[in-house]
Amino acid sequence: MISIQSLSLYWRISGILFCLSAACLAAEIDLASLTTKVDQHYDRIRTLEAQFTETYSGAGVTRSESGILLLKKPGRMRWDYNQPHPKLFLTDGSTAWFYVPGEQQARRTPVKQIDDLRSPLRYLLGKTKLEKELEGLSVASDVQPTTPGDVVLRGIPKGMQDRVAETLLEVTRDGLITRIVVEELDGSTTEFRFLQQQENVEIPDQKFHFVPPAGVEVVTGMAE
Repeated sequence: MISIQSLSLYWRISGILFCLSAACLAAEIDLASLTTKVDQHYDRIRTLEAQFTETYSGAGVTRSESGILLLKKPGRMRWDYNQPHPKLFLTDGSTAWFYVPGEQQARRTPVKQIDDLRSPLRYLLGKTKLEKELEGLSVASDVQPTTPGDVVLRGIPKGMQDRVAETLLEVTRDGLITRIVVEELDGSTTEFRFLQQQENVEIPDQKFHFVPPAGVEVVTGMAE
């Protein structure tokens, strides 16, 4: 019969071994090496096309949207939402546009003035180093990745400290970003997942040029 003392000793040893294995796993993740891989990966990319899902949770509300994301250097991105309703968010490098088909207004604002959670994702365009875009960049060892083997990084986008509490980036060991989770100061979260990513595909410049439909008024400022 196993005594209570033996069981107690067993669980203590098991706990120590678990802590040691977790520490070893964390030690295996070289933050500088991994962020360099991310930087180099996106520095090599001229264009990127991916399917995306965007899920918002906050104030007792959860909503999910999906569509196609197009990125092209320098500084151009196009988010074409198709589910559950069509809408467009586009930047041509200097100006950002937001438009919902059928509405009588299109919104535009200079990229530098955007207070939009999609705007800091310019590091997907390899414009700058990840550690310069995210303050307090570290390995989020307390967060479980959605795909085994991936690593989750944590930081706060520069210039958004008054809105964002933290941002999580799930990356592969090869430096590919597959998921981004943004937690705002009010406790709400927005999660982006990127699927079927295709790099360096041909994307016409015209895709990042927006002309408001006839009769649509142009106003300044992004929609809330």
